[in-house]
Amino acid sequence: MTTDVRAEPVLSGGAGVPMGQVRTRLRWWREVLYVAAFYAVYSWIRNRFGSETVSPDVAFDNARLMIDVEKELHLYFEEALQDYFLGNPAFMRFWNIFYGFFHFAVTGFAMIWLYIRDPEGYPKWRNTLACTTALALVGFALFPLMPPRLLDSCGQFGVCPSTHFGYVDTLARFGGLWSFDSGTIKAVSNQFAAMPSLHFGWSFWCFLVLFPRLPSRIGQVLIAAYPWLTLFAIMVTGNHYWIDAAGGALTLAVGYVVGVQITNWNQRRIDKVRMAPSD
Repeated sequence: MTTDVRAEPVLSGGAGVPMGQVRTRLRWWREVLYVAAFYAVYSWIRNRFGSETVSPDVAFDNARLMIDVEKELHLYFEEALQDYFLGNPAFMRFWNIFYGFFHFAVTGFAMIWLYIRDPEGYPKWRNTLACTTALALVGFALFPLMPPRLLDSCGQFGVCPSTHFGYVDTLARFGGLWSFDSGTIKAVSNQFAAMPSLHFGWSFWCFLVLFPRLPSRIGQVLIAAYPWLTLFAIMVTGNHYWIDAAGGALTLAVGYVVGVQITNWNQRRIDKVRMAPSD
């Protein structure tokens, strides 16, 4: 993603504009359009090649593979974690709301805060988020993964297995802001977009963006806890395995590298244009 810029010369003792010191002026309305257009394309691709076109058997087999990997590592605990809290409906409803709301609310706040407080750093982190999200599409397409909440399902996106896994679809049982069972959500969501977890990837991006820029110690503590609260939320609600979060962290790391390269390339392009002699 590129940034609309306007040159603001940085003068030093009457000198001209030094290379790399041309300030960029962001246009908020262009940024809104960029984000809206990107997310619309992302959603279309994510859902067009998602659970409506992928066999549940493939997603189920991939889920069994992930569970086997976690068992080999002696770190398969998601079902026990969820089962421990199922007796508290209010607690589970809170985490359903957390899962559905904070993912977008905190990310949106982080983008706005970054735009206002650090416009020079905004392009790099905006590009990082965009690249991370785009790379996740590759994972969704190549490795459709049935989330824990669907493992015992006999519905449209389940396989009605002979083995009982013990997970619960907490949105269906306890409620929240919306439900995967509604016709609208079924029509526009990819039920098998679990690996990598963008919930965790985005939450860690928010931490990286906000922690060094928040003036309040309380705010820093809260944002430092946010990725780990998100990790708990995605597991206790049965939407992800912990290994999906690891995939989200890896995707964010690659997205950062690619995003920085794109940002640096764009800045070199801008510098070249600004320094070119005028006729």
